[in-house]
Amino acid sequence: MSSAKLGISDVVVQRGTSEVLSVSSFEVREHEVLAVVGPNGAGKSTLLQVMGLLTRPAKGEVLFDGSPVRGNPLPYRRRMAFVFQEPLLLDTTVEGNVRAGLALRGVPGAEQRRRAAEWMERFGVAALSGRSSRYLSGGEAQRVSLARAFVLDPEVLLLDEPFSALDAPTREALIDDLDQVLRDSRATTVFVTHDRAEALRLGDRIAVMIGGRIRQVAAPEDVFGAPADEEVAAFVGVETIVPGRLTCLRDGLATVEVSGVTLQAAPLTDPGEEVLVCVRPEDVVVAPLPEGPRATSARNHLPATVSRIVTAGPHVRVLLDAGFPLVALITRQSLEELELAAGSRVEASFKATAVHLIPHRRQA
Repeated sequence: MSSAKLGISDVVVQRGTSEVLSVSSFEVREHEVLAVVGPNGAGKSTLLQVMGLLTRPAKGEVLFDGSPVRGNPLPYRRRMAFVFQEPLLLDTTVEGNVRAGLALRGVPGAEQRRRAAEWMERFGVAALSGRSSRYLSGGEAQRVSLARAFVLDPEVLLLDEPFSALDAPTREALIDDLDQVLRDSRATTVFVTHDRAEALRLGDRIAVMIGGRIRQVAAPEDVFGAPADEEVAAFVGVETIVPGRLTCLRDGLATVEVSGVTLQAAPLTDPGEEVLVCVRPEDVVVAPLPEGPRATSARNHLPATVSRIVTAGPHVRVLLDAGFPLVALITRQSLEELELAAGSRVEASFKATAVHLIPHRRQA
């Protein structure tokens, strides 16, 4: 396992009397891309500013290569590079912007030109090298900003929602290029975003931040498949979150009672414990009520009534009453083939492994 390149310990940031960030421990492993996700106002940018030594916390410290950063932060900042939501380009040419950091560091002119040419080519702006930054599109400006960061060969790269202001096609193309560059360069990277798809695409690990606190840090499949609590589950797209009670553990399966309905799930802890039952909508299969044997390996088969149908882009969200509220995500083609409408009777099915159980800690 890689060692920690960057971290923070017992950090608190306040704005007036409000505590906007409180993180006891957070580490970024060397050479990894750690995506920090969360809703707007969660404290993600503040976390990045603390780690980049741009914001001084009220308490706590930043760690670089395992040692606390003390004294003048400038030598540490020179080992980092930043890319923000707004490119913040200088009023000069594309090449001048890419070379700017190298010039400040006293790199000889010929080496500046060579390195700038390499990174402008990598990010697809070499043909724009002589163009003024005033005449760049949003996507072109962000490509220049990324080239300006990578040309410095930083030990740590800090990205603060670099794609949020771009249209979808421009964003997708830039993410493709950045993904490849990150894999090739192996720069230790902290990537802040509110977009779950971006985090899944780029992150080796994902940290979920809500209310100024880190709620879960894990591999993408664990964060999205086994969220740590109800708020994390809701943020990562789990739409069915209902209270239940574990009643039995047998043969590697848990039996859970939800509003009088019995479900099979992957096991959690001791029978009798109150839990939250979480099911992602894409894991729910909607089919006509069976007239004979089922040809499916799913453990859970529930008769249900369609409560509501909501169009969601190329897919359709089907809200079901299965004795408890259940949400399914199906294609438009499936909707037409099943001839679904409010009041339709169907069978909803999902595998035991699709049910994630979270201990239900009721408020006192």
